[in-house]
Amino acid sequence: MKKRNLLLAAGLIICAALFSYYQNNKLDWSSYTITSQKLAGAGVKIVQLSDLHSKQFGENQTRLVTKVKAVKPDIITFTGDLVDQKKYNEKAALALMKQLAAIAPTFYVTGNHEYWSGRYEQLEEGLKAANINILHNRKEKLHMNGTTLLIAGVDDPAVSGNDDAALTVEGELKVALEGVTEQDFVLLLSHRPELFSLYEKHDIDLVLSGHAHGGQVRIPFVGGLVAPDQGFMPKYTAGMFEKNETAMIVNRGLGNSIIPQRVFNTPEIVEITIKNK
Repeated sequence: MKKRNLLLAAGLIICAALFSYYQNNKLDWSSYTITSQKLAGAGVKIVQLSDLHSKQFGENQTRLVTKVKAVKPDIITFTGDLVDQKKYNEKAALALMKQLAAIAPTFYVTGNHEYWSGRYEQLEEGLKAANINILHNRKEKLHMNGTTLLIAGVDDPAVSGNDDAALTVEGELKVALEGVTEQDFVLLLSHRPELFSLYEKHDIDLVLSGHAHGGQVRIPFVGGLVAPDQGFMPKYTAGMFEKNETAMIVNRGLGNSIIPQRVFNTPEIVEITIKNK
């Protein structure tokens, strides 16, 4: 009986270890299509990544890069927390970003962990050397496949040290969106999904965000359990949200931070196609 119990315990431990590894390392895809009368041409395919937190997916990020490359995106976006404050690994972060930039034009905004690490200036130099387009409260006009759009980005409010994140981002949006007209399709990269009402107020067409880690533990038919700056049972953890003319897609992220384990919440790559309505 004792031997049987030991075997059962060993089996449960092995199963738990395999489950833990699978939940933290299995790369999943989510796909969305956004249509707008503001767009013309054949449309644009976007891959969104977020919240790597210095994690590695195979040697030199091979598993992750291979999956991104396979879909042949027109642009790639990264919505913050490329590195982790405590598990800072610049090598893993830049290995990914250099390879992404070789696949397609890659656009990046900061998360809170870049600033909390105290090494952001050093990281930014590496990103610039890797030909990453860093959107510090600014926008660029893109012309691809007969489609024209504006891609804008704002810094994470952690840069200011101000406790009022909404106030900080409000000021950043005014700078980034200066000169935008009603005819422009605006794609905004912003790390914080809890500020959705602010993005909607500015009539942004599509927001790509992260930060929430999918709620870390996802309860079937309920959603995420806890998220930074949203607390327990958060509203914006994963998927697409719409209000009036604004849509926001929240990426579940790739890595972990304070909580080291994901449950029913595997790392996510998001594919978005935007095209004429």
